[in-house]
Amino acid sequence: MKTEAVIFTGKNKVEFGKVKVPDPGPNDVVIATKHSWISNGTEGSFLRQERFDGVTPWQFGLPLPYPMVAGYQKVGIVESMGKDVKGFKKGQWVFATITKIEKTHLGFGGHVAIGPSDANEVYALPKGVDPIEYSGLVLTQVGTNTGSRPPVEKGCHALVMGDGMVGNWAAQTLQSRGAKVAFVGRHNFRLDLLKKKKGDLILNSKEQSDWLEQAIDWTGGEFDIVVDTIGNDVNLDTNLKLIPLLKYGGHYVTAGHEGSKSWMDLRQFIYREATIHCPCGWTRARMESTLKQIHDGTIYTKPLITDQMKAKDAAKAWDKI
Repeated sequence: MKTEAVIFTGKNKVEFGKVKVPDPGPNDVVIATKHSWISNGTEGSFLRQERFDGVTPWQFGLPLPYPMVAGYQKVGIVESMGKDVKGFKKGQWVFATITKIEKTHLGFGGHVAIGPSDANEVYALPKGVDPIEYSGLVLTQVGTNTGSRPPVEKGCHALVMGDGMVGNWAAQTLQSRGAKVAFVGRHNFRLDLLKKKKGDLILNSKEQSDWLEQAIDWTGGEFDIVVDTIGNDVNLDTNLKLIPLLKYGGHYVTAGHEGSKSWMDLRQFIYREATIHCPCGWTRARMESTLKQIHDGTIYTKPLITDQMKAKDAAKAWDKI
């Protein structure tokens, strides 16, 4: 079956066109997508030809990662199910991660009109909710996982680098667990999306050259937790300054794109008996937990949506990004 999709056809080239999806299998759910959420960082690095797969930077000698249907998160309506599928019904609103797609890089994607997804990657939405709130569930889960990995004592100090979506959701999660959060980014409109709580600190590193000094003063000298949602590919120099500022027994969480700069001196962590966390994947249990946190209001998502566009206008969306 052919269907419409947002396709990266080459470096910095976005088209809305046709792709072929396979016939559904016995454990597949066919879903008609209604809303899919762009993951700016991951998808952007594929579009710029910086990434070959989830963690591997593209380099000469590797095949080009095109054509590909990017994305891994959307909400839609169940059209049909394979004979072995249980727990879903036709017409039901669901979230799904990836749809199977033929003859494209990786063989799956998110921004596709209709197609089969493995039932293990499909989640029923609560009745009566706004589906859009759940359409970025994978990325939201990366944020909640990032903010959940380090132990938190009430009133401890957590520094979150990066004002993108993962950074915001990581900060929200740390707040909900009782940490004081210093949220650092370069865009005031993004920084303002985090609901500041008593004891928190918001810093614009582009406008405030002394942001690190302010953060050190705020924490009293050392950080219990440092979260990097930017990645060493861009943020290596800053991270090399932050790691020595971890408290003894502190926690460093990396949730950005490391690219070709993934190596760090482990001795800096050994000296402090510090722990490194790498929380960028997803599991069903964590996805279900995040879905529940959105539903009960612990995590908010919709305020982070700045634009809604038709799929056929995806190239314009990427121009704006």
